[in-house]
Amino acid sequence: MEYLGTVLALVGAALAVGLSGTGSAMGVARAGQAAAGVTAEDPDKFMKCLILQLLPATQGIYGFIIGFLVLLKTGVFGGLTLMSVAGGIGILAGCLPIAIAGLFSGIHQGNVAASSIGLVAKRPEESTKGMLLTAMVETYALLGFLASFLIVFIPDWAAIGM
Repeated sequence: MEYLGTVLALVGAALAVGLSGTGSAMGVARAGQAAAGVTAEDPDKFMKCLILQLLPATQGIYGFIIGFLVLLKTGVFGGLTLMSVAGGIGILAGCLPIAIAGLFSGIHQGNVAASSIGLVAKRPEESTKGMLLTAMVETYALLGFLASFLIVFIPDWAAIGM
């Protein structure tokens, strides 16, 4: 029972990394399928398609950063910090914005990227517009990342409820 708060914090880190990584993987896969079709027809469009395919990968990076911060806060790398249950719940709750936003924005950004790759197939000179449309979905991943960063990193969760 003494480790429950720390375990809850680590569950938050796992959710941040796992769900945002899943969203990125699904988004990158969807865009990659579209890119493969376009590249098969015209190999010269590969770089424009690749850039669009890479955009949904950022959600996984944001989740990884939050997960890493939680590991630092819990002392996993050098002497585990015992946290109260309240502190663990605080960190778990702080991980949820990027976990949820990363999952859904990664998937939907992949859908927009796939559509933008279709745009590149027909009008390669319009690829910048496709990138902008795809990047708009990124806004919500960034908001989730910022919320998680502020909630997880700023307070001293280890001291709460002790």
